[in-house]
Amino acid sequence: MTTGAKLRGVSDLREFFRTNQRPIYFVSPTAFNLLGIDRWVREFRYVCHYDSFDGGHPNVFVPADRRAPEFESIEDICNYLLRHPEVRNLVRSRGSGGLVTFVMFDEETEALAAEIGLRVAHPPATLRHRLDSKITTTQLGNAAGVPSVPNVLGRASSYAELIELATNAGLGSDLVVQLPYGDSGKTTFFIANQEAWSKAAAKEPVTSQELKVMRRIDHRAIAVEAVLTRHGTLVGPLMNDITGHPELTPYRGGWAGNDYPATLSAEQKQRARELTRKLGDQLAGQGYLGFFEVDYLVDTTSGELYLGELNPRISGISPMTNVTAGAYADMPLFLFHLLEYLDLDYDVDIDEINQRWSREAAVDVWSQLILKETASGVDLLTRAPRSGVYTIAPDGTADFRRQATDWHGISDESEAFFLRILAPGDFRYRGADLGALVTRGRLQADDNSLERRCQRWINGIRGHFAGTPVVPLQAQPEPRESFKMA
Repeated sequence: MTTGAKLRGVSDLREFFRTNQRPIYFVSPTAFNLLGIDRWVREFRYVCHYDSFDGGHPNVFVPADRRAPEFESIEDICNYLLRHPEVRNLVRSRGSGGLVTFVMFDEETEALAAEIGLRVAHPPATLRHRLDSKITTTQLGNAAGVPSVPNVLGRASSYAELIELATNAGLGSDLVVQLPYGDSGKTTFFIANQEAWSKAAAKEPVTSQELKVMRRIDHRAIAVEAVLTRHGTLVGPLMNDITGHPELTPYRGGWAGNDYPATLSAEQKQRARELTRKLGDQLAGQGYLGFFEVDYLVDTTSGELYLGELNPRISGISPMTNVTAGAYADMPLFLFHLLEYLDLDYDVDIDEINQRWSREAAVDVWSQLILKETASGVDLLTRAPRSGVYTIAPDGTADFRRQATDWHGISDESEAFFLRILAPGDFRYRGADLGALVTRGRLQADDNSLERRCQRWINGIRGHFAGTPVVPLQAQPEPRESFKMA
C-alpha cells in the first residue's frame, strides 16, 4: 500500500495514522507492551491468548477456544495464535494486506503470518536472534565506541577456569557472568566463589556456552528505547529500571518495572542519547530497521555509563515510552517504527525531534511494576483482580474504582491501573507474571529502595489473588522461565 503525496512533518503523520485503513495487528500473550496504541492508529487490533479485560476491550481479540498445549516461550504462544482458526477468520474478515507486529517471534512465526497474508513489520527473525546475543551486543558496542563494564568473552568448564579467565583480564574475583541469551535476569549470575558457580551450573549450561564475564560494579540500571528510521535514530525517554526486589520477582537482578524520568545528570542523559544513536548507526550497518531497546549501567562511583544489553525489539518499557510528554506532544515512538513498514513516502527532521524530546521542561513522571509470583508452590487460581483503575484504602487494601482499557486516564498518584495476566482457572507458580501496575509518580527511591507507596500497591494487589494448592511444596523445582512480559 502506498500513499500519494509525501507526508511532511509530525502533523501529517498523525493525520495519516488517525485515518489509516490498513489492518495492523499486535500478536502477543497480552496487549501489555502496546496498550493504548489503538488510541493513535485506526484499524489497530490486539490478538492475545490471555483475556485481561474479560471481553471488555473493543480492540482486543481473544479466541473463545483457548485449549492449547503447554507453552514454553512467547514464540510458542504467537505461533499458536496464528494457527488458530478463529484468528485466521478474523484476519480474513478484515481484508488483505495487513501488517503484524510482535514482541518475540521466530522463523515459524514468519511463515505462519505469510500463510494468512500478513506482512511482519520487523526485521527478519534470524537477524534479530543474532543481534539479541549479549556477546554480539558487546562486540557491536565496542565497534560503536560504546563501552561495556570491563569484561572478557570466553568459555569456562569449571570455576578454576573462570577465575583464570577473569584474572588474565584483570577483572578480580567478584564477577557477573552472563549467557548469550536470556532476559529478566534469569541467565545473569553473580559469582564470587565456588558455591555460586556450582549453583549457576546446576541451573543453566554455563560450562558449554560462550560467556560474558564482567567485573562486578555498584550500579544503577537505565533503559531507553529508540527507533532506527530511514532518516536516522530517534531516541526515546530515559528511565530507571526497577530490578531484583524480592517483593516483585524471585530472580536476583531480574527486571521488575521502571520509572520515568531517569535520575541522571544532564551530562549523563546527553551521553546516553549520543551512545544510543551510535548503536543505531551500528545496527543500520547490520541491515536492521525499527524499534530497539538499550540498557545502560551507571557506575555509582565513577558516574560512567556502560552498555548493559541491546534488545532488537519492542520491550517491557514500551508502555512507559508511550505515555511520556514527548509521545503526547508528537506521537508515540512505536508509530515511527510502523512508518518503516508501511511503504510511505515521508519526511521528518529526526534531529529536531531528538532535541525536543531531550528537553525536560514538561516532564511527566510515571512508574510501572511487573508483579511476578514469588512464593514456592503451584496453585490453581480461584480469585484474581480484574483489570482497571484502583486506589489504596486506609487499611492498605486495593479498591477497584472503575473500568479502564489502559492507564492514560489516571488522574494522579492516588490511582493506579492494573492489567491482569493470570485469571481464575490459571495455574500460579513461582516466577509467573501476575500482572502489571502503572501509576503516576515514582515507586523507587534514588537509593533503589522501594517507596512505601510502592509496598502498599504490591501488597494491595497481591491481596486480591487466591488459589488452591495443587503441587506439594517439597516437589517444587526452581522458578521456570516466565514468558508473558518481555
